[in-house]
Amino acid sequence: MFVNLPTRRKPRWRWATPLLAVLMVGTYIWIALLPDDAAWRDTLLRWGTLSGSVTEWGAALGDERLLTLLSALFIHAGPLHLIGNLLFLLIFGLPSERVMGAWRYLLLFLAGGALANLAAALLMGDPSRVIIGASGGVSAVIGAYLALFPGARLGVVVPLGLWLEFIRLPAALLIGLWAMLQLIFTFVGPSFGAVAWWAHLAGFGVGLVYALALKPSLARRSRGQ
Repeated sequence: MFVNLPTRRKPRWRWATPLLAVLMVGTYIWIALLPDDAAWRDTLLRWGTLSGSVTEWGAALGDERLLTLLSALFIHAGPLHLIGNLLFLLIFGLPSERVMGAWRYLLLFLAGGALANLAAALLMGDPSRVIIGASGGVSAVIGAYLALFPGARLGVVVPLGLWLEFIRLPAALLIGLWAMLQLIFTFVGPSFGAVAWWAHLAGFGVGLVYALALKPSLARRSRGQ
């Protein structure tokens, strides 16, 4: 008698998230080693995304300005800016990449980040502001994570007096609070610092829609259809 034994799939190595992290760190080190502040400013102006009107961006369709929508994702203003984006990328990116696959995940980060930077460039009130950082791409990953793992729970450390308590809360609740803060800071945030809040919101929306559109095909693939 012959019995069909189910074959266990080998876990796929998640290389896209580490690759993105290495590129961010490498770019930060490269910029940090520039000889002076003038070279640093020139680099940001060349590779960062400049805010501007729809007319200005319409005229840029044929030049290298479009490339800055991607290059800006790997430039960070300081170590805290970089570490914050890396932390969120690893927390939400690794499980999302495992489900989506590396190439779909890369498309999500790059396309979501580029669209987020474009939205921030068009909607930011001040012209000729430089938009840098991976926040738009990371926000797209967070949106995708919410769509892929709506029932997931995340660990949170809560200070209780002199003690720290580790608790697990629904990811949907935490991400919902995060998204609400992005919406609030979009309108009142400029008074607290130069953060492209529009990029966070736009990236989150792109990632959410992208993952929801992929879910049927991902479900069929997981069933082996």
